[in-house]
Amino acid sequence: MKPITRRAFTKTIAAATTTAALSQFRVLGANDRIRLGFIGLGNRGDQVLDAFLKQPDAEVVALCDIYQPYLDFAGKKIGSNPKRFTDYRRLLELKDLDAVVINTPDHWHALQTIHACEAGKDVYVEKPLSLCVAEGRAMVEAVKRHKRVCQVGIHRRSVPLCREAVELVRGGALGKITAARAFHIQNEWPRGIDHPPDGNPPPGVDWESWLGPAPKVPYNQNRTFYRFRWFYDYSGGQVTNFGVHYLDFIQWALGQTAPQAVAALGGKFAGMEDNREIPDTLEAVWQYPGGTLVTFSQFNATAAPWSLPGCEVELRGTKGTLYLFGNGYEIVPDEIKQHPFPARSPVEREREKLYRITQRMIEPKKVAGRSSSDTAPHARNFLDCVKSRAECHCDIETGHRSTSATLLANIALKTRSLLEWDAQAEKITNHSAANKLLRYDYRKPYQFPA
Repeated sequence: MKPITRRAFTKTIAAATTTAALSQFRVLGANDRIRLGFIGLGNRGDQVLDAFLKQPDAEVVALCDIYQPYLDFAGKKIGSNPKRFTDYRRLLELKDLDAVVINTPDHWHALQTIHACEAGKDVYVEKPLSLCVAEGRAMVEAVKRHKRVCQVGIHRRSVPLCREAVELVRGGALGKITAARAFHIQNEWPRGIDHPPDGNPPPGVDWESWLGPAPKVPYNQNRTFYRFRWFYDYSGGQVTNFGVHYLDFIQWALGQTAPQAVAALGGKFAGMEDNREIPDTLEAVWQYPGGTLVTFSQFNATAAPWSLPGCEVELRGTKGTLYLFGNGYEIVPDEIKQHPFPARSPVEREREKLYRITQRMIEPKKVAGRSSSDTAPHARNFLDCVKSRAECHCDIETGHRSTSATLLANIALKTRSLLEWDAQAEKITNHSAANKLLRYDYRKPYQFPA
């Protein structure tokens, strides 16, 4: 896939854009099928494809990937002989597409989303939304400018289990939330992702097209196909990969859209025998308006549970704590003591034994057997919104704000700083040099989106 400038791309798809601009006003009925094109069919792309294939009104008519085995595997799964491309721009030229589903590595999300909007397509784009904050804002503006429906793949926004838990928290079930924590824990020691040598890409892998706007480097097996998440040129690491799910859930439950400040520490502490760039051990802390501290703990050299076994997120309130698991949630009430605390003398402590009243202000609750990782409801919501033109559960602005919070943690880590964040201006107010990391330079001839 030869790189081209944004101007040249616009000219290339002019005819398709005109047709798409007219077709966007097509009124879709409840029984109409949505014609989809998939861009990226690897690990996550295959999972998202499964979610859409469960929807009776989703018709996958086109596929795009730079790796032929992925195209072949997806084509067989669909079974209807969809059109196949190795250049996503050719897919966007199709006149019979209503929407595209983008599941490529993070560093490609911005260009592909913006080009899809320019081509008049609605967009489902996987998380994390962008590789830097400025990309995300450009994507938001493109969606608005072209009046497109866009769903960001932070799929817990559509999972009934998570929506129910958020309603409880926002309804005051836990009282005032003062602390929240999230965890990504797995033991990758000692070999990690291993340390393969640089070399030539295998047959069928277009390395130049895979890199796209990222810096030109020799092919390395670990820089492709999921393991790219261990390299900053293509991903924000696990703090954006897993962290964006958890930070989004926490912000949603708090009724917040952005932190006030963030700090992070971490590094490659375990001596992994691999060529990773991201830390194996990291802790990031955000402070939110109203007085809530949020912590993300990434421990990839130890596997023991940090909170309740299997817990991914915990929200700690004055009345109790909610633990979110992959298959449910549990509310554990605190005992509220109706007396001055702490006692100041032995006499007072003895007196309190006579008058102590302990109560639970909430009841314990445990919900299990319901998955928080099911993507199908998110796909369903997107298709419904394509028809109704309503706002998706995780619209582009929401996805951008949640992704930005995690990207700021990486900037804090790289600068070893406590960063203060102006969410309205999207600027760091106390560290001018750190603001330079809100964007990065694309490799020529690719152009950073305006």
